[in-house]
Parts: sequence; structure tokens; C-alpha cells
Amino acid sequence: MPYVGNPPAVNFADVPAIQEFNGTGSLTTFTLNRTVASPQSILVSVDGVIQNADDSYTVPDGVTLTFTAAPSSGTSNIFVNYLGLVAGSVVPADGTITQNMFAAGLVLGGGSYKGDTGGGVADIIRVHEKQLDTNVTIDANTNGLCAGPLTLATGVTITVSTGATMVIA
Repeated sequence: MPYVGNPPAVNFADVPAIQEFNGTGSLTTFTLNRTVASPQSILVSVDGVIQNADDSYTVPDGVTLTFTAAPSSGTSNIFVNYLGLVAGSVVPADGTITQNMFAAGLVLGGGSYKGDTGGGVADIIRVHEKQLDTNVTIDANTNGLCAGPLTLATGVTITVSTGATMVIA
């Protein structure tokens, strides 16, 4: 069957849709047989009454169903219906991320940042090379800024489009 979006990183799998537990009247934690992303990823019923995620139960580590009060005693009186499962994550191999994979305007390149990261903001000093080795175009309605002195390698140009601004500080 066709689907919309990126192809899945793993094959589709048939997973159990439900899990049942026996309440004891005193036990408040139960181990799920699947990892879930959040309490809203499961529908929990105790004695036929649907429980409200976060008010009645949580899943703090993705696999431990924890009730705020112990469910009543009964055989298979706790019913968990899995609505969404964590399938895993994919970490790209080193050196495989390219400029095209980033949002427009985000540029890969040399340089680093230094300084205090306190106050919830990033470092304030950008350290970069003194020589520009690639052609650069500052697009219309954008600004370019670099700290000088700046040297251009042989054959390299900086193009400042109409309506753009380039400042060398």
C-alpha cells in the first residue's frame, strides 16, 4: 500500500495491540511489553473504565505503567490498548550530513563559537578563518557580516545582490 512521507527506516511489523494485567489492590506499577513515547500512546482501562493519561497514570520511562492510585483487585481487569509505539531512531553515519539536508538559510562551514553560554543564549564570539576560499553571494533582502581583515583566495568573489548589505567589521 502506498504512503505519504519519508520511507520508514525499518519494516512495518505486526505488534500486539493489547496487554492485560491483574490488579492486586495495592500494586501501582506494571511493566509494558512495548516501549511507548508518552502516556497518550496507550489507552488504559481499569474495570471497564477508561483512565485519563497523566491524571490516573504515567509512563515515566516508556515501559513502566504507573498508576496514581492502586487499581482494584481482579483477573485481567487492567487493559492496555497500544495506540502508538516507539519503533526506534536512526542516527546518520559520521560524514553523511550534507548542506542540502538543512533548512534554507542554515549554512555548514568552518568557524566556532566561544564565550559564556549562560542566561539561556548561545556563545557570543564567533571565531572563523581570515581567508575566504569559496564564492559567496549575498542574496537580495539579506545581510552579510564578517569580521576583518578578510582575504579572498585567488579567483574567489563576493557578490552583493541589489537590495543586500555586506559589512566587514
